[in-house]
Amino acid sequence: MKKFFLFIITAGMSAVMISCAKQEASPLQAGTVVRDTLLGVPCCIYLPDNYEARVQKTHEVFPVLYLQHGMYGIEDDWSVKGDLVHFMDSLLALGRVKEMVVVMPDNCPGRPTPEEERANATNGEWENGFAAFMAEAESRYSISREPSQRAIAGLSMGGYHTMMVSHVLQGQFAYVAMFSPATFEHHAPVNADVFWLGIGRDDFLYDEVQKYRLWLEENHIEYTYYESKGGHTWENWQDYLCRFLPKLHFD
Repeated sequence: MKKFFLFIITAGMSAVMISCAKQEASPLQAGTVVRDTLLGVPCCIYLPDNYEARVQKTHEVFPVLYLQHGMYGIEDDWSVKGDLVHFMDSLLALGRVKEMVVVMPDNCPGRPTPEEERANATNGEWENGFAAFMAEAESRYSISREPSQRAIAGLSMGGYHTMMVSHVLQGQFAYVAMFSPATFEHHAPVNADVFWLGIGRDDFLYDEVQKYRLWLEENHIEYTYYESKGGHTWENWQDYLCRFLPKLHFD
């Protein structure tokens, strides 16, 4: 079936981002971040409020977002630099998102040198090992194994990894987002309900992303595009996350 393109081009900080930043999260919706290691990969895991008690009492199963950092980052980038707990809890308090577990891995583990990290990012090991990593997460946490309940996203190098993981594991993620992604290879998810792409006009990866968009258009791949002011910054990535999270309907 032929697909269509959906482009959204706007400027400035979103209303969602502004309201999210100003909103104080309700204590009843205060999530927590725990540290863990899954198959040797250091991770930070965002857990919804009262997660342990709810799982023990009702065996509740949560949707999951796999959220990846950029080049030279570590597993706590999204929780520390990205202030994920504040934004997640604030959006929950506003009724804009559903409760979920967020798995934030070190998607280039081992703390290699910069030269090694650049090589490791594209050697295929991360995407080819992601199914086993995901299975380990599912065995340790009460998260869904259904593709309709899974999302994956990442910034910069993590955007590249998002592209590659969703390509290798075709049809396993209903929601896919790439924030300021490195797109020197061109692949796309199949059967994703939402495929979201965001970039700043001053981002050093802007031209590469435009080439990627042209490839998407030529291959009739449906996606949502958001173009903001600014460059390769946490302000933009927080904005993109706040725009993407409400799209995770997990139907």
